[in-house]
Amino acid sequence: MQLQLTKPLVFFDLETTGINIASDRIVEISMIKIHPNGKEERYTQRVNPIIEIPREASLIHGITNEMVLNEPTFKDIATKIRDLIKGCDLAGFNSNRFDIPILAEEMLRSDVDFSMKNRLAIDVQTIFHKKEQRTLGAAYQFYCEKKLENAHSAEADTFATYEILKAQLERYDDLENDTKMLSEYSSHRDRADFAGFILYDEQGDEIFSFGKYKGKKVTEILEKDQGYYAWIQQADFPLYTKKVLTEIKLRSFNM
Repeated sequence: MQLQLTKPLVFFDLETTGINIASDRIVEISMIKIHPNGKEERYTQRVNPIIEIPREASLIHGITNEMVLNEPTFKDIATKIRDLIKGCDLAGFNSNRFDIPILAEEMLRSDVDFSMKNRLAIDVQTIFHKKEQRTLGAAYQFYCEKKLENAHSAEADTFATYEILKAQLERYDDLENDTKMLSEYSSHRDRADFAGFILYDEQGDEIFSFGKYKGKKVTEILEKDQGYYAWIQQADFPLYTKKVLTEIKLRSFNM
C-alpha cells in the first residue's frame, strides 16, 4: 500500500540518554522521508550527546559512550535535520509524547528553530493503543506478522513503524488514508506544549496545568503576575514549553 500524501511524511525514531524531555539527549536518530509519489529517503546517524550515556540506557538500545565518542554532536547535524523535515509532516511510535518533544528540545538547544505550526503529527502508537493495546514489537507481529529484529535500534524501529501504519490502514476500514485524519486520530489535542504544562480548556484557551495557577488562563496570569513568566523562563522547564509561553505572551501583547 502507498500512503496518500499531499506533502512528504517523515517517520522517525530516537534513541536517547533517558526519558527526561528537558535534560536528556539524542544518541541516535533515524528517518524515512516518504514523498507523495512514494519515493523514500533514509537517514540514520549516531550522535555524541556530550553528556554521559547511563548504563541503564545502553542496556536498552545497545549504544555506549565509546560508540559515540567520535560521532557528530546534534548541533553538528541540526541544520541537516531541519532541511530534511522542512515542509513535512511527522510520524512515529509514541512520537507525540516523546520523540517530537525531545527533537524540539535538541533543535532549540542548537539554535535552530522548530515548530509544529502548519505541520501534522501521526502517532502510530496512539492508533495501536486505541485499537489493540500492545507494544511496538507486538504491533509489528500483530499487523505485519513479522518479528522485530534489533528492537531499540532507531533504524529498525523507524522502518517497523512505517510498515505498521500501512498495515493499520489496510486492517481498519474507519481509518482513512489521509494525513490530516490520521494526525487528528492519533493526537493528544488537550496540550498546548509537548510536556503538558500548558493545556487547552473547553473553550480552547491555554491554561496552566501545574503550580499555584493550575487551571488558570495563561493570558490572565501573564497580565496579573508578570514575574511568573520570568520565573518559568529561568527555571528548568522544556525549551518548547518556554517557546509556547513566549508565543502566548507576544500574541496577547499584539492584541
